[in-house]
Amino acid sequence: MLAKSEIMAKYQRCPGDTGSPEVQVALLSGAIEQLNGHFQAHKKDNHSRQGLLKKVALRRKLLKYLKKVDLQRYMSLIKQLGLRG
Repeated sequence: MLAKSEIMAKYQRCPGDTGSPEVQVALLSGAIEQLNGHFQAHKKDNHSRQGLLKKVALRRKLLKYLKKVDLQRYMSLIKQLGLRG
């Protein structure tokens, strides 16, 4: 996983942007990717799995919001992150 600051620098809309949906979704995607690797080695870690499901749900909500507000930004973001095939 890339460092948090690197992800923010890559996806921010303007300098200092840390709260836009693009940045939040990118950070969540990085955390989800890291947790998926964790579950390859620790299959029975159900406590962390609950946190993973919360992150996935939050990412889904943010993507739904972004799609509703600005379809072009949404399409660009999912293409950059490689989401939804």
